[in-house]
Amino acid sequence: MDFKKAAAMDSSGFVLLADYIPGIVQEIRYYSTFNFIGDRVDGYEEPVALLTREAARALKAVANEVNVCGYRLKIFDAYRPANAVRHFVLWGIEDLDLRMKPYFYPDKEKAELFAQGYIASQSSHSRGSAVDLTLLDMATGKEVDMGSPFDLFSEVSHPDSRAVTDEQYRNRMFLQSVMTRNGFQPIDCEWWHFSLKNEPYPETYFEFPVSAEYLKR
Repeated sequence: MDFKKAAAMDSSGFVLLADYIPGIVQEIRYYSTFNFIGDRVDGYEEPVALLTREAARALKAVANEVNVCGYRLKIFDAYRPANAVRHFVLWGIEDLDLRMKPYFYPDKEKAELFAQGYIASQSSHSRGSAVDLTLLDMATGKEVDMGSPFDLFSEVSHPDSRAVTDEQYRNRMFLQSVMTRNGFQPIDCEWWHFSLKNEPYPETYFEFPVSAEYLKR
């Protein structure tokens, strides 16, 4: 195995997010079939969130801050293996597979999802320091209303969209402000996505599976 491949399989800098943030809520969508593909995505062997140690440490600070305000973090995705991204790309080529279009991209064609940046052929998630998340209201046990659901590929999901109510916009901006204050940066087309600014592996796209067991090897 060459050095590049060896680095891509090295999970030693990663942690199980639940170990860093006890009580964090996880709904790992790409382990389930309720995602824009409609199948479990390659590389997701367990419904757990993995992150680099540095990103997990920063997210713990976020969790502590929102807890004081009555919220918990809910994670949809964190580290994403590079082969999962290749699964996305191959799905994009399959013209006939439109099973989940009504739920996740009702107003767009598949090709637009890639051209407009909703899905990338290389993902920051594969570098291990990006996370997709929302807030959970501890008083109600429900997700905070952000104006669009996770992975709805639409302009309404852009963080600065004003096609949402004032309250929904404030909720998005609250999440964004806490995340940026603790070292993460947003993107312009998904309110739920954030990457650690000073990520530890900016050049490495990891391949090892999403599995707590793998971290023990």
